[in-house]
Amino acid sequence: MPSVSDTYIENRQRVQPTHTNNYASAHGGNVVKWMDEVGAMSAMRHAGETCVTAKISELDFKRPIPQGDTCVIESYAYAAGRTSVRVRLRAFRESPRTGERELTTDSYFVFVAVDADGSPTPVPELTVDGERCRRLRDDALAAEPDEE
Repeated sequence: MPSVSDTYIENRQRVQPTHTNNYASAHGGNVVKWMDEVGAMSAMRHAGETCVTAKISELDFKRPIPQGDTCVIESYAYAAGRTSVRVRLRAFRESPRTGERELTTDSYFVFVAVDADGSPTPVPELTVDGERCRRLRDDALAAEPDEE
């Protein structure tokens, strides 16, 4: 069975002029797109199946990512349902010269595993192996938005 660590992905995207808004910072839609793509990869690593976005919760933009900086996306699965995978996603602004990093965006996505016909399909249980896995899962669960 896959563990939280097996689903951990960190990806980088350099913010180019074509990615920016009128204020020379990453357009929010681009940041969400990058988060969605990396989050789907984490979900698929867990599910072993194609996964599609079902829900985005608490998409909080805390600060901009200036043109020329790097957008670092951190993603990992922290819980699984019968056919769904819950993924924690965070974006950071990173200076390409110094590596200085600052949290810019925080969110929780739910992906659903689908078969070749596009129908929901079961996913395995998510295991928590070791202290790092436990810390990642516990951090995600503690900060996860309340569902109504």
